[in-house]
Order: sequence, then structure tokens, then C-alpha cells
Amino acid sequence: MKKIKERELKEKLDDQSYKVLREGHTEPPFSGKYNTHFKEGNYHCKVCDTPLFTSDSKFDSGCGWPSFDESEEGAIEYKMDRSLGMQRIEILCANCKSHLGHIFDDGPTKTGKRYCVNSVCLNFNSKSS
Repeated sequence: MKKIKERELKEKLDDQSYKVLREGHTEPPFSGKYNTHFKEGNYHCKVCDTPLFTSDSKFDSGCGWPSFDESEEGAIEYKMDRSLGMQRIEILCANCKSHLGHIFDDGPTKTGKRYCVNSVCLNFNSKSS
């Protein structure tokens, strides 16, 4: 991938998307358009269009953010996050290093994982398109 120019991203993305993707902020719970979205397709990184998750891995966790129980192979980078007085695992797009959210070991599916992702970090591509 070519080097991402922050100035270009600030122009391309809306303010909230930029703050979440590039500065590690979080969108308010239950505010994102993909929280209760369950159409068939794929979820891609809003910055670099890397495929991150499929609709087959999405589930309703009730946490207020889109939740997935697995990612596309090699699509996610994991980083320890000790901010806000907590210890969590941050998830980033492995391609462009944009912040996506966090992963937890409390998922109800067979993987036991819950990738908790901000909607503003994602673009959805329908299987019918």
C-alpha cells in the first residue's frame, strides 16, 4: 500500500471517522449504521478498502457496536491498549494501521471472540452488488 498522507485523509473522511480511525477515538454506542445491520456481504476498512470481516461472522452482541467473531485472515493487527485505566487489545487494519476498535474474549459463538468495531471505520459491500 502506498504511504497514507494524513492531510489527504482529513479531506476524504468526515471528522468523526478521522478521529476514530486515525486518532483512536470511539463513536457513541448504538449510534453506528452497522450496529444492527445484517445484510449479506463484506465489511472493508474505510481508509484502504481492505476486506476485514464477512457478514457470516457478524452477530448481535447488544454492546452498541458492530460485533464479529472472526476476521479475514491477516486483516487485523493486535496491539495492547492500556488507556482509560483498562487493559484491552486494540484492533487495527493490518494494511493501513487504522484503529478499528477492540477484541474481547466474551463472544457467545464457537470462537469465543468479540471484535467490537466502530461503524465509522467500515464500508459495506453487499454480496448482491
